[in-house]
Amino acid sequence: MVALVGGLVALLLGIIGIFAWWDEFLWLLKGVLPPILILGGVLATYLGAEEMKDKKRAEGESALEPFSPAPGTDEDAERYKNEVAELKAKLAAMEDSASAEEVPEAAKTGEEEKPA
Repeated sequence: MVALVGGLVALLLGIIGIFAWWDEFLWLLKGVLPPILILGGVLATYLGAEEMKDKKRAEGESALEPFSPAPGTDEDAERYKNEVAELKAKLAAMEDSASAEEVPEAAKTGEEEKPA
């Protein structure tokens, strides 16, 4: 309650003061306004530069983050693992069947056999 009454009294005195000392108020306003604008401009420029730095830093950090696979890729990975296992089994079977067949020595070296 005391704050309310004090605020109303200060408001009333401020309004009376502006009307009573209008010329002095304008003189003070003319003197205070340019430094306030300068300081506000400096602050806005600083904050804008910091925001750009933060944005650039965030872009750099996001590029360094490890790759996170999209959902549902586990199924693809399992399918590819199974496919690789099948192909390895086929390759092993082919190598076994190739070693079972006797290959002439000339075919291994790439030379043609000469008829006897």
